[in-house]
Amino acid sequence: MEPLFLVAGTVLLGIVIVDILWTTLWVDGGSGPLSGRLSTGVWRGLRRASGDDSRVLSLAGPSILALTLAMWIALLWLGWTLLFAGGSPALVSTHTGDQADWTGRFYYVAYTMFTNGNGDYTPTSGRWEIASSFTTATGMAFVTLGVSYVLSVLSAVSQKRSFASTVTGLGERSEAFVGTGWSGRGDDAVEGFRGLELPLESLSSQLSLLAEQHRSYPILHYYHSEDGADASAMAVPILDEALTVYRHGVPDDEGPDPVLIEDTRSSVGSYLDTLDAAFIEPADETPPEPDLDRLREDGVPTVSDEEFTAALEELSERRRRLLGVVRADAWSWPPVEN
Repeated sequence: MEPLFLVAGTVLLGIVIVDILWTTLWVDGGSGPLSGRLSTGVWRGLRRASGDDSRVLSLAGPSILALTLAMWIALLWLGWTLLFAGGSPALVSTHTGDQADWTGRFYYVAYTMFTNGNGDYTPTSGRWEIASSFTTATGMAFVTLGVSYVLSVLSAVSQKRSFASTVTGLGERSEAFVGTGWSGRGDDAVEGFRGLELPLESLSSQLSLLAEQHRSYPILHYYHSEDGADASAMAVPILDEALTVYRHGVPDDEGPDPVLIEDTRSSVGSYLDTLDAAFIEPADETPPEPDLDRLREDGVPTVSDEEFTAALEELSERRRRLLGVVRADAWSWPPVEN
């Protein structure tokens, strides 16, 4: 009996099983302690190595996902091998009757986890037969949870890019977004921003779903898009700054429905609340203000610059968090230049 190997294997299995269940099943838990540190380390390493090159960073999400799965397999494999090494003997060869060496233990654990055994080695007692059954169970559970996790993450990635392209399709800056929604005034035109209700309702719904997906799968923060128009880390600030202009930069009697604006801002707030899971900190300074002169050139009614600046001072913490999102995804403010 080798108690050190037995204890080490048991502890390692406990840690990796908790990490798998934490990451794949705990909706509000975010990434497990091992998965979270792996994600952060890979992302920071790629940023340093690439100098924030978007093509390289676009590999971060797939790389982290693949490395997470590989880490779980390796730790389960190593944990069970150490556990079987704690017996005297736990496994013997069916051909020679000799005690399994380290190679034999690794081999036995591998085929027991994924193929339910082929008879080259056999447990020596009932307790090791039970341990072998649990080895098979963890392998089957890992495959099931791993496949479900991958499919859920990839589906969420597609949805976040769809949300981003919808936002940037309406405007690649907050001022452009607001200007797109302005219908002008005239006998033949719908007045003001009345046509915005449906797009804002749709974006609010998409962003609420995106926030829940980021809370459940923090790895989404590391799926970087080569094209800024497909990056949710840029689309969310564009949308929120546009909402700020609607709320504080346009006269009350000219703006969209205030209830709809606040509902959409609430969805942005839910998204920002998920940032702690990805270790994204607010920026030290506030970003530049939206340029109301651009809107005035398009005929959009606005408040004075002084009144708008005073309103933005109360939103400095929120806007610093938005700037933190942009920088954490290796972009710059304003999110997209025309």
